[in-house]
Amino acid sequence: MATATTETKTMLGAINQALFEEMARDENVVVLGEDVGLNGGVFRATEGLQAQFGEDRVLDSPLSETGIVGSAIGMAIYGLKPVAEIQFADYIYPAFDQIVSELAKMRYRSGGEFTSPVVIRTPYGGGIRGGHYHSQSPEAYFCHTPGLQVVIPSTPADARGLLKSAIRGNDPVIFFEPKKLYRSTKQAVATDPEAALVPIGPCHVVQPGTDVSIFCYGAMVEVVQRAANKAASDDGVSVEIVDLRTLCPLDVAGIVASVQKTGRAIVVHEAPKTCGYGAEISATLAEKAIEYLEAPVVRVAGLDTPFPFTLEYVYMPHPARVYRAIQDVMAF
Repeated sequence: MATATTETKTMLGAINQALFEEMARDENVVVLGEDVGLNGGVFRATEGLQAQFGEDRVLDSPLSETGIVGSAIGMAIYGLKPVAEIQFADYIYPAFDQIVSELAKMRYRSGGEFTSPVVIRTPYGGGIRGGHYHSQSPEAYFCHTPGLQVVIPSTPADARGLLKSAIRGNDPVIFFEPKKLYRSTKQAVATDPEAALVPIGPCHVVQPGTDVSIFCYGAMVEVVQRAANKAASDDGVSVEIVDLRTLCPLDVAGIVASVQKTGRAIVVHEAPKTCGYGAEISATLAEKAIEYLEAPVVRVAGLDTPFPFTLEYVYMPHPARVYRAIQDVMAF
């Protein structure tokens, strides 16, 4: 039996590889966005694609997010599989109407006659000192819209595998990429394109534990791991770390199963706390797992302020804040 081979990739490299593989696999896959062609994107995620597949399949667009998404919707209705890039998640708002009013509703409004298999890739979150126009986390806005899948990877292997699954699907996906991890994280990923697939939907238990479950995604997974290591070494607390990976649809069975085992729950995300995604996790656990909870669900999140520049570290959840939350739920 042949053994699986791997190669080490950054998250950017894994995303680039996924795009190469899916464009080679399916001639209907096209890429469009600002500077995605000749320049390979602002972060170089699409580097080399235009040289390989040509200007007809890798299209540099005008500076118009509404135009990018609107064009992608039209392409999808006529049989293409567009992967649209929005340079920063902070710039996605001009396209919000196209996304929530048209893209998300195309299957429903047409009675299933049309689908819109559009993937919208966009880097999100802080950690690069980008200030308040290059650091936002708007995932909750899109989770509120029926018809959209919302995916956020935390590792190179998941970024590649989830993106490939998103491109192969028949419904729209908002694919948020934690830019803090673009070049700071490396991982061995499978060289076999088919072995690399990661299904959209199931969460992933990064680290099993018995005392408290921490639900997180994106760049916060690494933050939680550091806090969990301190809790284990200093206090003997066994933390189960659950990477949600897919926010919509949420793996309700997966998060409930974790809390049934541990009896305590913390949610960590870098978006503002009020009406952030952690509220959905908290409500779901209150509805589905209240009899297993031994302490209130605690949220560790960004502050309810615009994203700051000089105080970025104070704003974003960091290991010390997560560690204090662990102490609080264990002491309840």
